Amino acid sequence: MTKPMLLAEFTRLPSPTRASVLDGLSGAIDAVAEAAPAAQRFLRYQWYAAALEAYGGAARTIVVEDDDEPVIALPFVGVGPTLARVAMVPGCYWPFRGFPMHARVGTRAVDALLDTLGRSVNALRIGPVCDGDPTIEALLARARVKGWAALDRFVADSFVLDLTQDDWPRGSTLRKNRFHEKHLAEHGVLDWRFVGAGEWELAFDAFAQVEGRSWIRAKTDGRDAKFTRTGHGRFWRGAARDPILAGMMSAALLTIKGVPSAFSFDLDCGPTRYAIANSYDPAVARHSPGKLLAYRNLVHARGAGIRMVDWGAGDSGYKQTLGAVQGPALRDWLLVRPGVPAALARLLKGRWAASGQG
Repeated sequence: MTKPMLLAEFTRLPSPTRASVLDGLSGAIDAVAEAAPAAQRFLRYQWYAAALEAYGGAARTIVVEDDDEPVIALPFVGVGPTLARVAMVPGCYWPFRGFPMHARVGTRAVDALLDTLGRSVNALRIGPVCDGDPTIEALLARARVKGWAALDRFVADSFVLDLTQDDWPRGSTLRKNRFHEKHLAEHGVLDWRFVGAGEWELAFDAFAQVEGRSWIRAKTDGRDAKFTRTGHGRFWRGAARDPILAGMMSAALLTIKGVPSAFSFDLDCGPTRYAIANSYDPAVARHSPGKLLAYRNLVHARGAGIRMVDWGAGDSGYKQTLGAVQGPALRDWLLVRPGVPAALARLLKGRWAASGQG
């Protein structure tokens, strides 16, 4: 008599890799972000929802499942004429405009993403992203094999600071900082503090006050301010509604006689800190309140386990003064589907590269 097999003795066959296009943002985005490399884990549902709320657009999401587990989530919004079928990944310019991918994603899943993407759009803009980003590297490798055109344009060089250096900050730097702090205190009582979860709404208002008195208002139209109502304030307030994103946010604030006078705002992803924004009141600029706050903030970050600070592009002199060195380049990528669209794109590669600067 044949002995019946127990259920546990059957070998479970893996489910096939599947990709689908969903209207709107998919709840699977969070599941993928949580399994992504640590530096990408801010790419959550609410990150994209905040971008759509602040900047507009109607999103769709390609979700790729491998063995019934979501491993890639690509939100995209249409740009330009509808007939052109061109799209971009939504989000905020910095830390980068990308999408989450499982840290151990396989080739089949990336191929399924590209096949579905090619049926949905003619071209997709991703970026700016840093050279070496694991998601873009995996995507580009398979896209080229499958006949996609991959056009890049240089945006800027990033600047990074290694906080594991034994000689940072130097003793001479700390002595100079104490000297400036002593004279800064002549303007009134100094209060140096760090902002945590549950305080972001009031903190963003304080940062906006500083930006309203800073060089941004004096020398620009103010649209690049991060926390004002006419700048990017709506985005950051929207992102902070996700408690996990709010927990990644970190900031230092200096008030003088109770008045916000300098701030530094960051996003911490594992041992990596993305320096998002900092500013100061020019009325006390003589004693370098922004730099003094930055050093305090960085020392505090190192004590909290941060090992690398990524400042992105711009203001290289200020960043190098703090110890930063040139890091990976930031690039915009345009992926164009195989066939006639890819052939045309290759003819226009030089024009895309020359457009540069975001």
